[in-house]
Amino acid sequence: MSLMSKLLMSTVAVTVALNATALPENKKLVRYVKKAVVKNPEVKVKGVTVIESKTDERLPGWTILLTTMDLEYQNREIHAPEMMFVKDGLITGHLTDLKTGNDYRDEIKPTVPQSYYDDAHLLFGNKDAAHKILIFSDPQCPFCQDVVPGIFKAAKENPETIAVYYYHLPLLRIHPVSDVLTRVMHVAQHEGKMDVVEKIYSLKIDPRETDMTKILAAVKAHAGYSVTAEKVNAKEVREAMQADEMAAGRMMVSGTPTIYIDGEWDKMRNGYKKLIK
Repeated sequence: MSLMSKLLMSTVAVTVALNATALPENKKLVRYVKKAVVKNPEVKVKGVTVIESKTDERLPGWTILLTTMDLEYQNREIHAPEMMFVKDGLITGHLTDLKTGNDYRDEIKPTVPQSYYDDAHLLFGNKDAAHKILIFSDPQCPFCQDVVPGIFKAAKENPETIAVYYYHLPLLRIHPVSDVLTRVMHVAQHEGKMDVVEKIYSLKIDPRETDMTKILAAVKAHAGYSVTAEKVNAKEVREAMQADEMAAGRMMVSGTPTIYIDGEWDKMRNGYKKLIK
């Protein structure tokens, strides 16, 4: 079980009364989180920040709040994403379609901030391309390995049509090796060696490996790229990884690969193919 799972236990049925004439006051959101979302008594709820408020045509009358819960656990600050549905003085964290069994919590995504399309994250294609694809990925994720290289290839072959903006989201609980691999990818990208980023997707390595010397040797053997531990461990590299993690949290990304095309969530992860026909 992940740390976040230990901290939070969302419920489907619990609701609390709110002001029905407007969005709930912040203190009421905090009260709701304390009562219905955070179940660990060791976790302090310091506040709730509403990042975005939106509606969905499938949920008439409901307002969807995309929030960040500001928590404190064992003297650590944690900023955890949380979705809330508000209507007629009620609030809940889940709305399930009885016909399909689908939870709308899994169907709705935040709007992509324009600032996410910056030069630092442009991996392939031209920034003035007709379409922008945003990717959150872990190179050791099997689903990513199946999907992401195809998007890379499409962008390289159609740079005026597709621009790929790439964010690292290593799933360290499953693939500890990705801690080092993503930092290697970041260094390589900023050295202009985009081919190394692509090649790491086909690297065969124990996902539990944590020995940096072994990981760097594997990268050199597979991708022909030599990089020092000093570069990979640099403060600015670690800060860039933290910034990508925060960006993923802002977008409520819970799995990889998560892909957006022109700001719209590509649930099936194959929308790029329609852009190059």
